[in-house]
Amino acid sequence: MEEQLIAVEGGCDCKAVRYRLLKSPMIVHCCHCRWCQRESGSAFALNAMVESEYVEDLGIAPELIDTPSASGAGQQIARCPYCKIAVWSHYAGAGSFIKFIRVGSLDQPDYFPPDVHIFTASKQPWVRLDADTPQFAEYYDREKVWSEESLQRRARLQEKIDTLNETV
Repeated sequence: MEEQLIAVEGGCDCKAVRYRLLKSPMIVHCCHCRWCQRESGSAFALNAMVESEYVEDLGIAPELIDTPSASGAGQQIARCPYCKIAVWSHYAGAGSFIKFIRVGSLDQPDYFPPDVHIFTASKQPWVRLDADTPQFAEYYDREKVWSEESLQRRARLQEKIDTLNETV
């Protein structure tokens, strides 16, 4: 049985965009790539991957801004139309099926520390990483890093993505 969260909410600064997580993330990435550094204006981006169906909208809909990405496939960043704070992203691979929740947009961001550090080859040299958290110079093999439950959730999502792609 999958674990459910109770009242883990987040949103933008002005409180117009609000959301609630109905399930724990499949994984939490701390990405140190140069693109994430630029987009976040910080040393890394901390994203909790959650199926979109398990993110309940509580406020107004964010505006989706198409932006470039290192892969060339682009991403959509969901921002409040008023205060412009980013609350999540959709990446090209899974599209709108997965929300990469910006952990800093949660009311209690300390609930979701990183499960893995990625693209550490370009991390800022002054950032110190916990040796107990897996680290990869680039990306990693999902089958070796994700929990069995998260892999099963991802497989169910992949079926939906494949079905959608077949009808297009």
